[in-house]
Amino acid sequence: MSTFAKRERLLLADLLETAGPEAPTLCEGWLTRDLAAHVVVRERRPDAAGGVLIKPLAPRLQKVLEEYAAKPYEELIQLIRTGPPRFSPFQLKQLDEAANTVEFYVHTEDVRRAQPDWSPRELDPVFQETLWSRLERTARLLGRGIPTGLVLRRPDGRTAVAHRGTPVVTVTGEPSELLLFAFGRQNAARVEKVGDQDAIAKLTETKQLGL
Repeated sequence: MSTFAKRERLLLADLLETAGPEAPTLCEGWLTRDLAAHVVVRERRPDAAGGVLIKPLAPRLQKVLEEYAAKPYEELIQLIRTGPPRFSPFQLKQLDEAANTVEFYVHTEDVRRAQPDWSPRELDPVFQETLWSRLERTARLLGRGIPTGLVLRRPDGRTAVAHRGTPVVTVTGEPSELLLFAFGRQNAARVEKVGDQDAIAKLTETKQLGL
């Protein structure tokens, strides 16, 4: 049975293949080649991938990323499409869903929304609920360093507090859009922001949202 993580993986691979290695992405400083290298390294080089969160490992991560980005682009796409190596923990369906559903969704939109002619995807309600569940659990981690209070609100009224503080900004949108906002893609997310205008400006410009 197909999973959300597998679906988003294949969609990301297709988009990267179509866009080519030199297309822009929403990840600052990264072209599609760099994004593809990041996805491969995250799954296949755990010895370096920890540099995303552990600062002393960051130089090693950067070196490994550069090595992979220098590989043939078609090889990177195939490695993404075929998935992690045989004995990787990511081969476990439950771990794959937990670790990769959001990762691949966000990076898929990083490619899509960097193009001038993009339009929102129609996402099924079950997938939206899955994204909301992930967002509820990680909202405070994603918003831990921001300069304002932040409440993420669905159209049906359900909320998740990303950061306690004043003034408070309430951001309303579908779970998929709120997730992108909370992962630092503020300018690409289709959301409505309500609150103090200076606070909204700070929140929109901050680079502290996300991991």
